[in-house]
Amino acid sequence: MAQLHKNFTDAQIKELFERYLRRFIERSYIQEILGIGKARFFALLRSYRKDPQGFSIAYQRTASRRVAPEIEKNILKELTIEKKLIQHKDVPLHSYNYSYIRTRLLEEHAQKVSVPTIIKRAKEHGFYLRKPKRTAHDREVLTRYAGELVQHDSSVHLWAPAASQKWYLITSLDDFSRKLLFARLFKHETVWGHIQALQTVFLGQGLPMSYYVDSHSIFRFVQGRDNFHLGRTLPTDEATPQWKQVLDDCGVKVIYALSPQAKGKIERPYGWLQDHLVRTCVRENVTDIRQAQPLLAHEVHRYNDRQVHSTTLEVPSIRFQKALRAGQSLFRPFRLKAPYKSAKDIFCLRLERTADTYRRISLHTLELKINGVNPGDVLNLRLYPLSAAVSELRCWRAHTLLDVLTVKNTDLKGVQF
Repeated sequence: MAQLHKNFTDAQIKELFERYLRRFIERSYIQEILGIGKARFFALLRSYRKDPQGFSIAYQRTASRRVAPEIEKNILKELTIEKKLIQHKDVPLHSYNYSYIRTRLLEEHAQKVSVPTIIKRAKEHGFYLRKPKRTAHDREVLTRYAGELVQHDSSVHLWAPAASQKWYLITSLDDFSRKLLFARLFKHETVWGHIQALQTVFLGQGLPMSYYVDSHSIFRFVQGRDNFHLGRTLPTDEATPQWKQVLDDCGVKVIYALSPQAKGKIERPYGWLQDHLVRTCVRENVTDIRQAQPLLAHEVHRYNDRQVHSTTLEVPSIRFQKALRAGQSLFRPFRLKAPYKSAKDIFCLRLERTADTYRRISLHTLELKINGVNPGDVLNLRLYPLSAAVSELRCWRAHTLLDVLTVKNTDLKGVQF
């Protein structure tokens, strides 16, 4: 019996010890009745002999139930921040995250406190909301290999309320392992941002078998919605967006989701990152996207390397590496195909121009003379941004690279890709 005070009274124990001391009953018999060992028996007997009148087996808590004042102060401080976030109309948070507060106290203040203790304080001080009942999700891993399907999407939110500007989070996720292969914040959603995501995944992990996206105009041309860009009517998928041209060059298939509900697997990591990143940005008083990037990287590391996924019941990075070691992967090595000379010829923005009689081409108001070009030649231009200031322009004629130029990004304003 682990807890004597729940099964015997003080009087009953005293009576047994009195009978033992008078040699009316053997020790082994008392131990059997009480369900205790020899050491425990003599410890109790010693206490009884020391103070027969004051002897008690009532449970005595060895640790204090009180939370240290500095911990109490930090708990209430974190709960106050949570309440302000929930009440902020532009912040996408609707409930308290007590586990986040526990982690925050441990990592920032080296204060160890349990979630039930935080919840208790929340209820006592009006920082508690009942979570709405949710139907159990029935998502399952439908792929059998790493690299069989990469889910790709973007999400726009007020990630850092102090910045007063919504940013776009672009992510790519391996369906089998649920590992985030790419995650970065952007001030604006552009084709180049999504191409950068492809470059990171393809050069870092290899070429997957397929990508899963919605029908955003960056990913897909849809008849009736995007025709105004061309000035004429074309069937859906007749025109190929810049992003899809990169996948076509790499031999990666694109699968389009038929509804937002079909993209639930990528939405779940978004929800997790949204829940944690917003809270961290507020506490760190983030006002600039450059401050938010390392915080995002920290949360991605936590998601990939420390969290057990609720569907796979494994840590995403561990599941991913196990698949690679076991040969359970459909990733292929990235290799340049002839005639391309650099990855910049693949992960780039593309457009065509025809050389005039002076062997020049025009990019909006910018005129450029190209080496080795003939009047009337049709050039395939591949633009690779090197920085916020300049880009590399690689000029191809059929299968020949004619020239490589550096141009200012300000001179490219108004150019339609």
